[in-house]
Amino acid sequence: MSAIDYSRDRSVRSMFDRIAGRYDLLNRLISFRLDAYWRNQAIHAAVAGAHPYVLDLGTGTGDLALNGARQTRGNARFIGLDFSFPMLRLAQAKRSKAAHGNSADFVMGSAMFAPFKNTIFDSAMTAFVLRNVSDLPLMFSEALRVLKPGGKFVSIDMFPPAASWFAPLYSIYFYRLMPRIGGFLSHDPKAYRYLSDSVREFHSPEQVSELLKTAGFHQVRLEKFLGGAVCMHIAIKAAAAF
Repeated sequence: MSAIDYSRDRSVRSMFDRIAGRYDLLNRLISFRLDAYWRNQAIHAAVAGAHPYVLDLGTGTGDLALNGARQTRGNARFIGLDFSFPMLRLAQAKRSKAAHGNSADFVMGSAMFAPFKNTIFDSAMTAFVLRNVSDLPLMFSEALRVLKPGGKFVSIDMFPPAASWFAPLYSIYFYRLMPRIGGFLSHDPKAYRYLSDSVREFHSPEQVSELLKTAGFHQVRLEKFLGGAVCMHIAIKAAAAF
């Protein structure tokens, strides 16, 4: 039975529409530019082989897809999918100026209803998107559907960090200071309160691993950064049986 919350999805889309213009700048400032490093980790994990065809789910302003195109020097093809038109408009503008930008294309649509045929992508990747999806099992099932046998799914996202000396410092910054900074700079306090709350209320990384397995992925691997405040999931679609 579907767990899609259409009202929540509309609210999230409206929020991203509103903050699109300052989204990249605030990502860099709030993460101290670490967001670019984490995206690169996802690209390195996801993109392999000769001339791969790669799907970027929740592409936003296109950072992941365009950085992937630059790093592969045009030897991979990227399709960025997002449900926010203002975000995609910015992605298209960045594409025209990016190195090897013609290796990336952008499509409007939902990660829960990916508008693509079965088994066409060599890999699928996503960065800081999972918390914004109302039905993760459906998103994972869609990613599995569009991947070729043996294809790889890679996600990087934020989570509540594991208990450690770092956790209290993270909580002060991310749950108290960051919403104020982001809200002041974006003129949209509600959006950055949502960001903070979405992390606080999200699944644990281990629960996300289990959801990937339940969707049908194999060899699910978890890598943690910053004491688990940022985690990368890597999962494989089983090769076809002969």
